[in-house]
This record gives sequence, structure tokens and C-alpha cells, in this order.
Amino acid sequence: MSVMKDIAELLFIVLLVMAFIQLCVYWLEYRRLAFYRRKESAITKLPVSIIICARNEKENLQKHLPSILEQDYPDFEVIVVNDCSWDETDLVLMDIAKKYAKLKIVTIKEQEKYTHGKKFAITLGIKAASHENLLFTDADCYAANIQWLFLMQRNFSNQHEFVLGYGPYEKEKTLLNKLIRFDTFFIAIQYLSASLSGAAYMGVGRNLGYKKSVFFRNKGFAKHNHILSGDDDLFVNENANATNTTIEIDKDSFTYSIPPSTFSKWIGQKKRHLTTAKYYKGRHKASLIIKNATLFVYYLLLIPLFILQYDWRILVSLHILMLLVKFPIVYRIANRFKEIDLAWLFPVLEFIHTLLQPLFYLANLLTKQKTWK
Repeated sequence: MSVMKDIAELLFIVLLVMAFIQLCVYWLEYRRLAFYRRKESAITKLPVSIIICARNEKENLQKHLPSILEQDYPDFEVIVVNDCSWDETDLVLMDIAKKYAKLKIVTIKEQEKYTHGKKFAITLGIKAASHENLLFTDADCYAANIQWLFLMQRNFSNQHEFVLGYGPYEKEKTLLNKLIRFDTFFIAIQYLSASLSGAAYMGVGRNLGYKKSVFFRNKGFAKHNHILSGDDDLFVNENANATNTTIEIDKDSFTYSIPPSTFSKWIGQKKRHLTTAKYYKGRHKASLIIKNATLFVYYLLLIPLFILQYDWRILVSLHILMLLVKFPIVYRIANRFKEIDLAWLFPVLEFIHTLLQPLFYLANLLTKQKTWK
């Protein structure tokens, strides 16, 4: 009995350490995003090129592309790279081009002896761009507002070469939808807060901006062209730094997309995203491991401590304290991101989301991605 008590005491000490690290992460790093205020400065409306890669996206292009082409901005072009589509995407684009002069189409024909990923399509899109300032989104995304382009591009300056935005999913009433949105929300908290802390490590291709010159100065995707994924996060990871990167979180700057409809589709999507994390810089990987592993260990230890009959009042009090201290940060960010329902469900969603993480990593280890879409 004494041995079991000693084990329980040791586990509780580890639990306290995990809790302390988590609270430090929230109030030393995530707090930056919760209380972020953009510094006002003179804004020059420079011309912008928007680049979208599409493969078999005829329905999404018909539905969402007008929201990009109808932005309230004086000088911009939209380049859609039709990457080896076989679903009449070309006909849809030609039809849309008749209505919108700002649309430029780049077509890639499929070749039997040569295969390529999304990075090749993006590179062609960048080469076709007429302007220095580039914005990226996906064919299945639509702009929250006609001011999306203005709000994103206003962050470019002589200093800022990267602009990191937020790309949430549409809301539905299912638990799966809330989990998917919470996952996107939580990832955004991490990469946007890291950028504000001077340690930008990723961005998402659904809503991202960078300069054409930074792309060619760093030889594009040459360093990781052999990796199928990573056209957004790996490029940011390699080239963004504390001085050349900023964020945009105005609610009208978001780009929305339709979430995966089933758990298996979500798993497939997560596998594609996780393939690149191991290629991040060492300090970024270490930071993510600390943030995610300490939270997982915290929840993992609660269960055996209850089994070992550690004083439940202490455990419950500690967990309630954790939630109460973290909640103001989560609530403030969720309110800014128009995800307030996720804040009220935070205790449940964080627990489920944390325990699902090993499943995502295991699924990624067991399968290999063969195409970008």
C-alpha cells in the first residue's frame, strides 16, 4: 500500500509540472494572440496577385471563385492553375473568365512520364503572377468578405514579407464538425501566437500571403521539393522569421471552407498535414512537442491517479483551476475568430482532441501520401 501511495504521489508531482507548463504556454505565448492589437500605419494599396491551384474542382470553382474575383480592391489579378483536371474544370474556368477580366488561367497537361505535386503548380502560378505581393487560397475556400484582399495585403511592407491568416471551416451542428473546427482553431492559436512571439513556424495555404521576391530569393520549394506536402507550412518554416512575418486576424480577413464530412476523411486530411511536421526546424519541433506532449501527459495521468485513489477532491480542484485559468485566453481568441461555441465546449473538446492526437500520428505512420489531391 505504501508503494502505491508513493507512486501516486510521484505521478501527482509530474501532473503538477505538466499543468504548470501548460499554464505558462497559455499566459506567456497564447496571451499574445488573445490581446493582439495591430499597429496602425499608412496603407498603400499595391497591386496583388491571388493564386489558386485546382485539380478537379469544377463545382467548388463555380461556387467559390466569384467571392475572390469580386473583392473590393482597385488592382489585382486571380491566377487559377488548372492542374491536370479531368472533370471539365477547364470549361468552368473559361466560362468564368468571360465574366471576369481579372481571371488568368494557367493549365498543366498530364504527362505519363512525369508526375508532380502541388508545389509545381504553385511555382507556375507564381511565375505567371504580374505582381510582387501574392495571396494564396484554395479552390474550396471562399472569402468571408469583399474586404478580405484589402485586409490581408495591408500587412505587406518593406519589412513584412509573410502574412499569416486564418482559414476556419463552416459551422455545422455535429460533434465531428466541432472537433474539426476545434482542431483548426487550436492549430491557429499555436502558429499565430508563435509568430507574435518571433518564432513563426507555419502558415496555412487556405489563407496565406508572401512576396514573390522572397520565393525566388530562397529558390522556391527547392529544399523540400521531394516532399509531396508542405507548399505552405514548410516554406514558411524555412524562410519566415521574427522580423519579416506578421498576422491578420480581422474577422473579415478569414477564408472559409467546407469541413470533411466523415471521420475517415478528416483522418486522411490530418495525415497529409502531419507528413511535414518532422521537417520543421529543430527548435520548432521541440516547442510543439512540449506544448502538445505536456497536455497529453496531463490528461493521461489523471486516469491512473483516480484508479490509485488519489484524493479526488485535489484532482478535480486542480483540473477546474486549470480550466478557469485557461478559459479567458480561449474565450477571447474564440470571440475574435467567431468560434465562440468552441469556447463554451472547450473542456470537452480539449479532452477529446488531446486523446485523438496519437491516432492521427499512428495513421500517418501507417500510410504514405501518393498525390496532393
